[in-house]
Amino acid sequence: MNQTLTPAEPRPTASLFALISRDLDEVERLLQQNLNNARPGVDSLLSHLAHYKGKRLRPALLLLVAQACGKIVPAHHLLAAVVEMIHTATLVHDDVLDHATVRRHVPTVNALWGNQASILLGDFLFTHAFHLSSTLGDVRACRIIGEATNRLCEGELQQICRRGQLDLCEDEYLDIVDAKTAELTACACKLGALYAGRSEEVIKRLTNYGRALGVAFQIADDLLDLIGEETLAGKSLGSDLEQQKLTLPLIHLLHHAPAEQRLRVRGILEAAGNHKREALLPELRASGALEYARQRAQAFAAEAVAELACLPPTEGRRVLELLAERVVHRDH
Repeated sequence: MNQTLTPAEPRPTASLFALISRDLDEVERLLQQNLNNARPGVDSLLSHLAHYKGKRLRPALLLLVAQACGKIVPAHHLLAAVVEMIHTATLVHDDVLDHATVRRHVPTVNALWGNQASILLGDFLFTHAFHLSSTLGDVRACRIIGEATNRLCEGELQQICRRGQLDLCEDEYLDIVDAKTAELTACACKLGALYAGRSEEVIKRLTNYGRALGVAFQIADDLLDLIGEETLAGKSLGSDLEQQKLTLPLIHLLHHAPAEQRLRVRGILEAAGNHKREALLPELRASGALEYARQRAQAFAAEAVAELACLPPTEGRRVLELLAERVVHRDH
């Protein structure tokens, strides 16, 4: 049963992660060590990825789950670096797919070096991630990470294949989100619990926590693509609309608006030009579609919090609860 989350005062993500700050420092050391390359050209590309450093949500999730489960071991640091490499690879590839020119307030890799270099750089990160995970000598990590990456790619392919098809329903949208975003957050939480030696039941519930959190995060991200400010978001906005990739607010509007309004919205989406965000915002606000998406994000965040009942009431659990609130109450 869904709980209701009370909106919280926004908290800086760094303060939420204070509990694992030293462990995150070790993850950064591993990332630098494994992505250090002196080959001309390659070094410039890898150096530019320092600008892509964001909240480190996925490695932080892995470490926080491990901490809440009782212990962080060296395998957690390594696996946290692996999931961050995979996430960064998806960002590099996403910028190519979205024709994005700005990421974290700086030009994207594809804007500076072109699509070919971007695709190869993403591949480079993927292969490094899999190689690093194999050094654990534990087939479980490789299998879990491989399954998650396969599902992630399936979700991206599904979204591309459904691009421009304005009959997309909410269930299929959620299936895409579950794959392309939530699968990796679920994977991070699963690895955190597994390598902390917890029971199958606890591992399952914390995996569910990561999955629900990932869906909440993506719905909130899709809202920002519609109503956010690029100066705060630090990336190109409106790309989903330009490529006719439907997200939850638009899906809700197209399935519940009167026929005349649906025709008007479809006309805006199918028209040429980059005016779509400005033209659609009044329709989305008036219809309640934006508020509906916010409520769905909050419901998934509440589902995530409910799964944490399997843990004792420690500081680690409290941070995981606060994180669920934070992902749906943000402006970037």
